[in-house]
Amino acid sequence: MKRVRFLRDGKAFHGVWDDASGKIVSDAGLFAAQEVTWLPPCEPTKVVGTVLTYLDHADELGLERPEEPILFLKPVTSLVGHRQSVGYPKDATYMHYEVELAVVIGRPCKEADEGEALDFVAGYTIANDVTVRDYITDTFRPPVKAKGWDTFGPLGPFLVDRDDVPDAGNLTLRAFVNGELRQEGTTRQLAFSLPRIISDISQVMTLFPGDVILTGTPKGLSHVYPGDVMRLEIDHLGALENEVVGGSRP
Repeated sequence: MKRVRFLRDGKAFHGVWDDASGKIVSDAGLFAAQEVTWLPPCEPTKVVGTVLTYLDHADELGLERPEEPILFLKPVTSLVGHRQSVGYPKDATYMHYEVELAVVIGRPCKEADEGEALDFVAGYTIANDVTVRDYITDTFRPPVKAKGWDTFGPLGPFLVDRDDVPDAGNLTLRAFVNGELRQEGTTRQLAFSLPRIISDISQVMTLFPGDVILTGTPKGLSHVYPGDVMRLEIDHLGALENEVVGGSRP
């Protein structure tokens, strides 16, 4: 099932995307994609990011490959939905997309073993971990300023139930800018399995229903500028599309 959240007439609703009709089915009625304001498909208490989990991305940046998942927190105020604008900070010179498989937790998860970690997963969605490379220096690590701006966390469009994704460890990810393929990879390239990532995080902090884990991005970063449209695709999860607009507060 493809679950959605959306705004209609100023009110938030839950619904389900129907592939056959190309519409959202909800208690509020049937709506085409353009008739609603899309919201992130879940309401997390926190978003936990991972760094350099794709080894080709580490090599791309000339950084040492990690021996364990490296974590950071992305503020929930960064989250926006499908088709919502992403602001371009006025002083940025190198802003880029990062297509990522996002794991959404379904029930409280603490100190989970790898063997049971996937049992805590509600489903999966697409994340764009938007980043301004200018701010990633030794002074600013962890990358709060680089990744924490309002609108820097597009998420969606759907939350696809775990059982409807045949193999989350074998999904192709792609990022397009203005229709041009810029980034492509597969979750087979992850240095750490999804159960390992979930388990490691749950040793440090309790994960609650709706919490989001960003599992990293493959190589293929490039600049985006105001006016560009970022379209991210992952097998079985649909396509997440957002336009970059000038200024930090669209």
